[in-house]
Amino acid sequence: MSEEIREEPMEGVASEDESSDESMEEEDANESREEAASRVYLPGQALQVGEELAVDKSAYRLLHYAQSGAPCLTFDVIPDDLGGTRESYPLSMYIVAGTQAAKAHVNKLLVMKMSNLHGSEQRSEDSDSESSDSEDESDERKPVMSVAPIRHHGCINRLRCTKLNGAMLAASWSELGRVNIWNLQEQLNAVEIPSLLATYRNKYDKNADIKPIYTFKGHLSEGFGLDWSRTEPGTLASGDCKGNIHIWRIDSSGTSWYVDQRPYNSHALHSVEDLQWSPNEKNVLASCSVDKSIRIWDMRASAQNACMLTVHDAHTADVNVISWNPTESQFMVSGGDDGLLHVWDLRRFGADGASPLATFKQHTAPVTTVEWHPTESTVFASGGADDQIAQWDLSVEADEAEQPQDSVLAKLPPQLLFIHQGQSDIKELHWHPQCPGTIVSTAHSGFNVFRTISV
Repeated sequence: MSEEIREEPMEGVASEDESSDESMEEEDANESREEAASRVYLPGQALQVGEELAVDKSAYRLLHYAQSGAPCLTFDVIPDDLGGTRESYPLSMYIVAGTQAAKAHVNKLLVMKMSNLHGSEQRSEDSDSESSDSEDESDERKPVMSVAPIRHHGCINRLRCTKLNGAMLAASWSELGRVNIWNLQEQLNAVEIPSLLATYRNKYDKNADIKPIYTFKGHLSEGFGLDWSRTEPGTLASGDCKGNIHIWRIDSSGTSWYVDQRPYNSHALHSVEDLQWSPNEKNVLASCSVDKSIRIWDMRASAQNACMLTVHDAHTADVNVISWNPTESQFMVSGGDDGLLHVWDLRRFGADGASPLATFKQHTAPVTTVEWHPTESTVFASGGADDQIAQWDLSVEADEAEQPQDSVLAKLPPQLLFIHQGQSDIKELHWHPQCPGTIVSTAHSGFNVFRTISV
């Protein structure tokens, strides 16, 4: 098993490589190579033959790249006790990720600690003085990733974690049609101390299986929808590819779950792609589906009457992801196979459906992930199969007096703050709730951890 973390991604965004100058037309032959070294890449521009994208480090406050062996197409940030708000570098953070290996029996949950994550400005200063530093001192600035694996039967479709009664739990959706709940405490202890991690890895190498603390096999197929309630600890919603949603509630012992065998099903056998509990109402749940709809449920009602509001044609194709604004709960953002992002005001949902407050068509392929910033109510990020992560701020308005003359720039919405590239087939992103402005993202090509100068 191979895991590593590097200081910078192998690929990035912001400016073209110096080799691109050779293909530029009408360039002054007397201009030096340094003066024509690079130019800013604008979204929508086609690269010419021989041109490459190279990262502009000045556009990032933090930028790191990590590999985990088999691709992890889902993960979640693990809340920690290192401090509520951390902006000084180096940073440390914890995540739990799920692999999608070629063979079902070799999949794993990976509990990871990423530490010694220096900021871009720090690394630039370090490189200036590198000649005077010893090799040992240079090694001290290298990022570190410690990993404690758990064997998992089947590829992991979706993974979400929560803290319950002092323990860190993770729920995993298996391609085999089961939803498991795991206690991650042993793994979190192991990644803290090298000797404990060595002992743990030795046990793992001897095929010592760690069992989930609870498994639900009542779904009729595999699924993707999964979310822990933020207002009622221990409550979980899971949705499958047959359109069924099951609600889990912790029992009186606090160690097991009661799962209602009667599913909530208004998606009529169409796959439930994503689920989101309301950030402030414990009985309200949102779902989106391949049937192109977004639905709002009241879980106090019976299964056949619980769907209260529906937007039937929220997108022109499958609705893949939704995110409920954690600070302004009347707003939601959705992303679909049509490449569109829609921002919704739930107060406008009614019997006749609703129209989005705003629509953005920046992505050129299906949107696979979207999430509001945890504290900035107007900021969200989106990612997709077009290998782009976009940062947005809805509070920005177009200034007609300062409209760019360049035709490409004129087509960009003013709310678009930043485009991050360098990953292949992006699957999921999360803002780190304790490291302001920091995004962790996963794709077929690995993980990125970054913070831009825009947020």
